[in-house]
Amino acid sequence: MQRRKFILSLASIPVLASTNKIFNSFDKINNNERKTFMGKFELPALPYTYDALEPYIDKMTMEIHHTKHHNAYVTNLNKAVDGTELAGKSLEELFMNISKYPAPVRNNGGGHFNHSFFWKLMKKGGGIPTGELASAINSTFGSPDDLKKKFNEAALGRFGSGWAWLVSSNGKLVVSSTPNQDNPLMDVADVKGTPVLGLDVWEHAYYLKYQNRRNEYAENWWNVVNWDQALANYLSAKK
Repeated sequence: MQRRKFILSLASIPVLASTNKIFNSFDKINNNERKTFMGKFELPALPYTYDALEPYIDKMTMEIHHTKHHNAYVTNLNKAVDGTELAGKSLEELFMNISKYPAPVRNNGGGHFNHSFFWKLMKKGGGIPTGELASAINSTFGSPDDLKKKFNEAALGRFGSGWAWLVSSNGKLVVSSTPNQDNPLMDVADVKGTPVLGLDVWEHAYYLKYQNRRNEYAENWWNVVNWDQALANYLSAKK
C-alpha cells in the first residue's frame, strides 16, 4: 500500500507543476506577453472566472473567446514561427518589423498580444481613473466622460473587425483604432506607441450577447475596466 501511494504521488507531480507554471506565469506577462515553455508561446490563464464580468460580458462569450479564439492565435503563431529565424523572438521584437514578416505572424502575433493585454484590462466591479493617468486624461480630454465618448467613437468607427486604443504616444495620450489584430506597437500602425487601454471590437467579442449592438457593448465595457491595470500600463509607458 505504501509503495502504491508513493507511485501515485509521483504520477501527479508533472500535472501539478504544469498547472502551477500556467497560473504563476500570468503575472510575468507585462512587456512581451510571452511565456517561455519549451520556447513556445502559451495561452495565459485568465485572472478571473469566466462569469466574473457578467452581466456586461457573459460567461459563454468569455469562455469561447479565451479557449477557442485566443488559443487559436497562440497555436497558429507557434506554427508560423517554428523552424524559422523568428523562433525565439519576443512579440515586441516581431512587432518592430512586422511589415517584413508573413501575414500569419502579424495576424496571430497581434491576436496573442492583444488578447493577453485585453484580459488584464478587465475586472469585476471596474473602477475609476486614478493617479497620474486620471490627471493625464483630464488634461488631454477634459474628463473621463470625454475620453469615453472619443474612445467609443473610435470603436464604432472601425469598419469591420479591429480594436480601439488609448495610446501613450510621444508622451501624450491619443485615441486610435487598428484593423484586424494590429496594435500600436507595430511598425504598420497609424498611431505608434504603448497601449494603455484596448477594446476588442471583433464580433466574436460581443455577438452572443449584443448581436449587432456594438455601441451597447462598448458603452457597457466601461463598467469592467480595470483602471489599476490601465494606470500601471501608463506608468510603464512613461518609463
